[in-house]
Amino acid sequence: MRAPLTVARTLGVLAVLLLAAACALAFALATGSVAVAPADVAAALREGRQDEAARIVRDLRLPRALAAFAVGGSLALAGALMQVLLRNPLADPYVLGLSGGAAVGALAALLLGATALVGPLAFAGALASTFVVFALARGGAQGAWAPTRLLLTGVVVAAGWGALIALLLTLAPAAQVKGMVHWLLGDLAGAPSATAPLLVLALVLAAALALARDLNAMAGSGAAAATLGVEVARVSLALYVLASLATAAAVTTAGAVGFVGLVVPHALRLVLGNDQRLLLPAAALAGGTLLVVADTIARTIAAPLELPVGVLTALIGVPMFLWLLRREA
Repeated sequence: MRAPLTVARTLGVLAVLLLAAACALAFALATGSVAVAPADVAAALREGRQDEAARIVRDLRLPRALAAFAVGGSLALAGALMQVLLRNPLADPYVLGLSGGAAVGALAALLLGATALVGPLAFAGALASTFVVFALARGGAQGAWAPTRLLLTGVVVAAGWGALIALLLTLAPAAQVKGMVHWLLGDLAGAPSATAPLLVLALVLAAALALARDLNAMAGSGAAAATLGVEVARVSLALYVLASLATAAAVTTAGAVGFVGLVVPHALRLVLGNDQRLLLPAAALAGGTLLVVADTIARTIAAPLELPVGVLTALIGVPMFLWLLRREA
């Protein structure tokens, strides 16, 4: 039986996760083709040094590590929200076609040679998928969004996006296909500034925590939540918008990185329980930590080549997910 949620337990769990995140960031800053001693990493962050090591840490590794943390945290947080929305512990932020919409927008920009529009069009594609799914999934006597209807609609919309992705790859010149496929597998090498994704992560987390009590009520069933005074339709829409915003920001920054949004919240739920007041911030911290470590390995394990970070998360996520399924059986 899990221990009840207390202030001391919550702070203890979050302190451990914060320490793990700090260690992952330190590992990312010190590791690479040019090794930087921990003391030099600290000095580069603390002082206005301009030597080679300081420039590598501040200008190259720190922005990428922060972007990886923001992407991983956003995906894990979106996964936790989607699992509550669909009342399915195996849901993830890509299950309703969010990544497909973003991928179509980004690949269209790459195909047109408008690299500056990759981010905006990826974001627009993810939000377009959000509106399409919710518009098509609305039904029932009261016009509510039933989890099963949302899931089925999302699967169909995702299949449609997949067909468009295949079409764009088929039409693309051979010289562009490799870059497009690399983006689809997840890539932080060309990640923009980490400021925007970190702000989105903070905004989505704050908004989700404000709804935490309603989410706890909705974790059982919509009918039970309604009897407790929860406006299920309104909260469901808010959940989907927040998950879409987090996913769109993540995909815009790093491409389609899989398994983080599925495995992290599911594993934490087994360990910490289903209280969203603890689960949501824990998912953001654990997801960010996981992706920072995965990206550091991806850029160093086959140096000077960089592996797509999505390949590493899949290699980590598949066996972990199978182990979690076996543990639940």
